[in-house]
Amino acid sequence: MEPGDTVAVEEPGYPPARLLFRSLGARVAGVPVDAEGIDVRAIPGSARIVYVTPSHQFPLGTPMSLTRRAALLAWAERRRAVVIEDDYDSEFRFGERPLEPLQSLDRAGRVVYVGSFSKRLGFLVAPASLGPALRAARRLSDWHGEVPTQAALARFIDEGLLARHIRKATREYAARHALVAEALAADERLLPVPSTAGLHLCARLAPGVSVRPAPEVAVERLEAYCGYAPAQAGLVLGYGAIAKDAIPEGLRLLRSRMSAAPEPASPLP
Repeated sequence: MEPGDTVAVEEPGYPPARLLFRSLGARVAGVPVDAEGIDVRAIPGSARIVYVTPSHQFPLGTPMSLTRRAALLAWAERRRAVVIEDDYDSEFRFGERPLEPLQSLDRAGRVVYVGSFSKRLGFLVAPASLGPALRAARRLSDWHGEVPTQAALARFIDEGLLARHIRKATREYAARHALVAEALAADERLLPVPSTAGLHLCARLAPGVSVRPAPEVAVERLEAYCGYAPAQAGLVLGYGAIAKDAIPEGLRLLRSRMSAAPEPASPLP
């Protein structure tokens, strides 16, 4: 990527990705996301990179449909563009079987698959043609990863402990997910976005509803994930770092800070 090149990102989407691409001199274009994922028809033809979160769209939480995945891959092949697939926290899934990653469907060598085991230890699966450039970039940045940490992780995986940890954590997160989802569905002031994976849920605000800041409850506004006007009104509720027993009280406090929806206007006689 050269300064001035166009990079397409999801809108709403992951703010640090937008900031990173801009810091490298890219022109960042926001592309709308609907119930099936990124709108491929709206991707600028000049884009050289498309950054997406197809397994669990961030922050809305919806997965990209198989039809939309095929369309994105076909677009990337026609335009000779690169697709960065950020597959964050998709191992925590509470419902249907996940769709295959974009990378596994890619036959033209256009997808770079990025994942992580923690905030400090990540990995990527890239086309062989990018190998030399990626190794050179790694040497220029930090030479190599944390060897003791990588060795410990390798042993953790080989002994089956990672799979066991994920199963245990998924059961806990599923219980928290159910509590939050049930509360969102029961409040007419909120319009939940369906999601069956990850560590957060998103809900749009019904027309006329507002939320006052609640010092006791940390809630992200959907507007914070929108880089382009008009921003979308909603809430992003994370449950990864809160005990299950504390969720009902947190939701009660949140509801107490929400305004009631205005009554619909009476029809003209």
